Amino acid sequence: MLTSMDKMWASFIAIGLMIAASVLISFARSKTTGVVRVLLSLVAFLMFIPILLYMIVSMF
Repeated sequence: MLTSMDKMWASFIAIGLMIAASVLISFARSKTTGVVRVLLSLVAFLMFIPILLYMIVSMF
């Protein structure tokens, strides 16, 4: 079982990853084109897997 501190850190990591994914997708859409844009968008999308896991961990 996780302590309250562990849950807090898990939520902070999820928030940080969400911010990073948002910045990455914003950068990809405004400054890049073609294959680079698709790759950056894919990386940002794949970041949502650990974000979801950290969010679930921080809730229970």
